[in-house]
Amino acid sequence: MVKRIKWVDRKFQFTMPVGVYPCILERLRGTPVRMESFVAAIPPERLTVQINEAWSIQEHIGHLLDLDELHAKRLDEYLSGAETLSPADMTNRKTYEANHNDADVEPLLASFRAGRTRFVARLEDVDESGAARTAVHPRLQQPMRLIDMLYFTAEHDDHHIAAMHELNRFLESRRHH
Repeated sequence: MVKRIKWVDRKFQFTMPVGVYPCILERLRGTPVRMESFVAAIPPERLTVQINEAWSIQEHIGHLLDLDELHAKRLDEYLSGAETLSPADMTNRKTYEANHNDADVEPLLASFRAGRTRFVARLEDVDESGAARTAVHPRLQQPMRLIDMLYFTAEHDDHHIAAMHELNRFLESRRHH
């Protein structure tokens, strides 16, 4: 199996045409469905297992939920013409303090779906000039169009879904040994 690169080690080149915007929206719209489908196939006791103090499947879900506020804020910044986007909290304090493993997974999934639905609904009315609007991403230190930020968000979603699948495969293999 190919080893997944750490998120903070990823590099991005944003060159896609603005006409890909509707496809990126579909990726963002589909994240809740993919997570719900994945969780439905996993024994509930497996959702909160941590290995080597890394996040559990449920904590990965909670982390994506925790970032809803940042995504909405950055969208506001694009729409208002900000030159630089708000930084993410790279310590992930909100996720660590949320104790997502103490919650039921269904409300986490429902909250994520509701937040993502609101976010995508706001994005559906963006025109080509809005999708091409640029601001500097603070960590990457590079200009990023709105479409690029959405691609970045979809890649981040997939990064965490891949981590959930890896953990599930590891726990499944351990169960059979």
